[in-house]
Amino acid sequence: MKMTFQFTKMQGAGNDYIYVNTINQPVKNPKELAIQWSAYHTGIGSDGLVLIGPSKIADFSMRIFNADGSEAKMCGNASRCIGKYLYDKKLTQKTQISLETLSGIKYLELHVKNGKVQEVTVDMGMPEILEESLDLSIADGTYTGTFVSMGNPHFVTFVDDMNQVNLPIVGPQLEHHNHFPDRANIEFVQLLSEGNARMRVWERGSGITQACGTGACASAVALIAHKKAQKGEKILIHMDGGTLSIDWNPENGHIYMTGNAVTVFEGTIEL
Repeated sequence: MKMTFQFTKMQGAGNDYIYVNTINQPVKNPKELAIQWSAYHTGIGSDGLVLIGPSKIADFSMRIFNADGSEAKMCGNASRCIGKYLYDKKLTQKTQISLETLSGIKYLELHVKNGKVQEVTVDMGMPEILEESLDLSIADGTYTGTFVSMGNPHFVTFVDDMNQVNLPIVGPQLEHHNHFPDRANIEFVQLLSEGNARMRVWERGSGITQACGTGACASAVALIAHKKAQKGEKILIHMDGGTLSIDWNPENGHIYMTGNAVTVFEGTIEL
C-alpha cells in the first residue's frame, strides 16, 4: 500500500522549499525524498525539503535537506516560512516562536496582518568571521572574499559588476574548494549605494537559488567588516527572488533578518 504525504510549497524571497509536518506524518527517508521531490520535471520542484517537528528544548524543530539530499544546519528563509506555516495553520497562537535547528535555537517574531503572517523577523544569533580576507584560486582565477559562519559556512566576495559573474561555472568550483572540507555557500555581492547591496548565491547542495537568508546575513557581516556598511543600521540585500532587511545589533551582537514568507500551494504526493 502506497503512502501519501501532505505537503506545502512555500517560498521566502524566492527560496522555495517543500514543507512537511512530521508531527502527524513521520518521514523515514528524508534524504531520498529531498532528491526525488525537489526535481522540477519529475517531482514537486524545490530547493529542498523542510521537516517541521516537535522539540524538547524549543516550541518546534526544523530539519532541512538540500535538493541533493545533503542536510543543512540552518536556513533563514525556511525558518521564516515555518513561522507562517505554524501560525496560519493554527498550530500555535504565539507570535514569538523558538525553533530548534542544527545550529542552535532561533527565535522568530511574526508580523501578522488580517490574521495571516506577512513577514517574519529571525534572530539569527551571533555571526563569526572566520577569515576576514581569504584568497582562493580556482581554474577561473583567484577570488578574494570573507569567510563567515552563520551556523553554516559562507564565502562572500565583492564584485563591481554582477553581470560579469559566471555563477554556474565559478560557484561549484568555490563550493568544493579544498579550503572548505564541508563545502561552503558562495555569495557574490555588489554594493549599490549606502545600505543597499545586490547579492547572488550558489548554495551548498542546491546550486543557484533565488535567495539565501543566511547568505544575506553573511553578506551584511562582510560589508560591515570591510567598512562598506555600518553596524546598527539596516542593510537591504537585494537578491533574484526578493529583498531581505538585515540588522547587526551592536548591543548584543546578534543578526536580525526580516523578510516575507509566502504559501505557494498545497498538495499530496504518493511515495
